[in-house]
Amino acid sequence: MSDHPLQDTAFASSRNLSKGMIARQPIVNDLQQIVGYELFNRSRSPYGHTMASDATLVFAALTHAGEEDLVGTKLMFVNCTHEGLTGEHLELLPADKVVLEIPPLGHAAQREVAARLPTLQALKAQGFHLAFNHTVLESVYAAWLPLADYIKIDLSVLAPGQLTVLVNFANRHTHAELIAEKVESAQQHELAQRLGIGLFQGFWFARPTVMQTRLLTPTQQSIIQLLTLVRQQASTDAIEEVLKKDAALAFNLLRLINSASFGAHREITSFKQAVMMLGLNKLFRWAAMLLTASRDGGPPPAVGQTAVIRGRLMELLAKHSLTETDADLAFICGMFSMLDRMLGMPLPAALALIPVSEAVSGAVLRHEGILGELLMLAQACESHDHDQFDRSAFSLRLDHQQINNAHLQALNWTDCLSDVES
Repeated sequence: MSDHPLQDTAFASSRNLSKGMIARQPIVNDLQQIVGYELFNRSRSPYGHTMASDATLVFAALTHAGEEDLVGTKLMFVNCTHEGLTGEHLELLPADKVVLEIPPLGHAAQREVAARLPTLQALKAQGFHLAFNHTVLESVYAAWLPLADYIKIDLSVLAPGQLTVLVNFANRHTHAELIAEKVESAQQHELAQRLGIGLFQGFWFARPTVMQTRLLTPTQQSIIQLLTLVRQQASTDAIEEVLKKDAALAFNLLRLINSASFGAHREITSFKQAVMMLGLNKLFRWAAMLLTASRDGGPPPAVGQTAVIRGRLMELLAKHSLTETDADLAFICGMFSMLDRMLGMPLPAALALIPVSEAVSGAVLRHEGILGELLMLAQACESHDHDQFDRSAFSLRLDHQQINNAHLQALNWTDCLSDVES
């Protein structure tokens, strides 16, 4: 039901960063106030709409690391395939904020309408809103009509006389709100208004705009290990171990926990806490969605690998003098100190995407406190800055042997991802 085919943009084959995957077009009311957005997946061709592309769009919307959340603020209209309507990725969305656009069945309608009805009824029961195009007003779709929350009427294919008949029929036989789409002129807008249509979408109001989405895609190896552990109902410690070894996996989980769609917005002090907040069932569905949306495997990109090593080194060093909770914070501090390079955005903006403690933000942004000193020590190890190394070691009362041993342990721990119990 998109307004116009958008120019296809290939999905970047590199796993660490993709930009410009999502475009969106506003849907407005009579006062031209935005009530929702239709999202478009620019990673596919206009004719390549599949269940996988549905999952990719949901993944991108949930994990977008930008200044504005794409999910949970306004109504989100999402084009779906019928196969995608049974996908577990939908269970991660806030149903009350999502409108699923259901495609017509074409020549198969006569035999498929009844078969597809239970799926649509189940989605309504979960709280999703359903939208159909004006073909749902044909007699063959009579069983679907009571489920319609929105009916999109395509002004590009309907003559004024047809439009009048369809609007009158819809008003008599449904409780759906009508959306005039592909509105491209003042005349079309005025005609739709005269007929009592209350919502509008089209070039006359706004063209689709590209959202510069910033996405981190984990390795397939990490995702498969996570799926295996969750399916086996492994311990939270074992699950946390996999999360901590893939910076993209860890970041995406915390983005989900703190997105507008999930509604948590709580300060996270450990990945174990995030796992417990999400729960194993949703964690499995989330990981399955990541696997569908991911592209290639292989080792983590260099920046992600460095972030993991830095976090692990800081955690090991913190255990010499700090509590277990503070050691968890040291890991988060080290990993997230590289968010600017992972996401391609300024560090203050990147860190603001996830609620962290003042101790972590102060350490990352201003090198404050013990965590800040640990961070400077870790950075000195990476850059071979001997003067800073000596200053931080003295301040933290750590000898060179302790630091070198911890650094070797961090390197070995990061290299042993494949040895995590599965």
